[in-house]
Amino acid sequence: MSDTPRLLLDHARLLRNAERLRARCSALGVAFRPHLKTAKCAEVARIAHDGAIGAVTVSTLREAEFLAGAGFSDLLLAAAATPARLPRLAALAARGAAVTIVADDAAMLRLLGEAATHPLPLLLEVDCGEHRSGTDPDGAALLAAAAEAARHPLLRLHGVMTHAGHSYASDDPMALADLAEAERTAATHAAARLRAAGHDCPIVSVGSTPTLLFARHLDGVTEARAGVSLFWDLAQLSRGMCRWEDLALAVEAGVIGHQRHCPGAAGALILDAGALALSKDSGANAYLPEARFGILADAATGARLPLAIATLHQEHGTVPLPDATWFDRLPLGARVRILPNHACLTAAGGHGGYDVHDGDGIARARWARCDGW
Repeated sequence: MSDTPRLLLDHARLLRNAERLRARCSALGVAFRPHLKTAKCAEVARIAHDGAIGAVTVSTLREAEFLAGAGFSDLLLAAAATPARLPRLAALAARGAAVTIVADDAAMLRLLGEAATHPLPLLLEVDCGEHRSGTDPDGAALLAAAAEAARHPLLRLHGVMTHAGHSYASDDPMALADLAEAERTAATHAAARLRAAGHDCPIVSVGSTPTLLFARHLDGVTEARAGVSLFWDLAQLSRGMCRWEDLALAVEAGVIGHQRHCPGAAGALILDAGALALSKDSGANAYLPEARFGILADAATGARLPLAIATLHQEHGTVPLPDATWFDRLPLGARVRILPNHACLTAAGGHGGYDVHDGDGIARARWARCDGW
């Protein structure tokens, strides 16, 4: 029996989630470029493309190198590029991988252009309302960035991208549809301005799970990026993006202690999954306060239990109990699944890979994942 904590991935649920995303992109008339920042796994990337090798999005060069080693050659590095990253990008290009970089500032483009040693496909990032990164789609800085890119022969402007990350703060379908339209409009307007200024702009890329699901249309967009929706999590469940039956990622933990004295409860279970195994992200709590730091499920069936982790230490999770019968129902040595609030940060813990199962928690395969930058 495998030790705990361990990262579980439900194969059937992953397949269904990927099919849903492909079907949604097909219905909207856009290509699917899955974001692998959550999965960081070649097998998941292939499933996202129905078993094929296809275009992917990554957030780190480590992910790009890992996936390039598995045969993926069309990669979008969604985090802004810097000159320090160029040697590794050149090494990837020498291996036959085309990595498109992202920038949003003329000064950074000057640095990139002066340091480049090989052709760099480029997208300009525009801000559609999140205000994390990206330039105003209607501002002078967009055209200035494009003009700076044109000055450098190794920078090859291919289009624009944007990300409506602020859509994760809503559970209102109408509001999400409006945010999706704002995302689409920002990207297509920026592309139109670039074309009018004489720049090629064949790629118009948008991406967030909620806006992809609720977009009324994506006219003028060429591709959509989504990632967490391959796995789903409690944050997305709490906002109505998915069902319990869609949650593909879980952490299996063991019961290592019975705490008989727990203020405000009939006692508590102590699990061997703490902050390093789960993360302390409480992103679901605004909409699903009972989730706390993760909802428990039966280890064999995945059926939801009326228990949640209330406190996390580095290697311990504390689960308050509504009554003392749970000490018998989950004795020392018993196992449970924990459904996490935020799949991206949970998967990025120290697990090293996925134990892939068919719904019963029994590992049929071990899939490697990469970590680091």
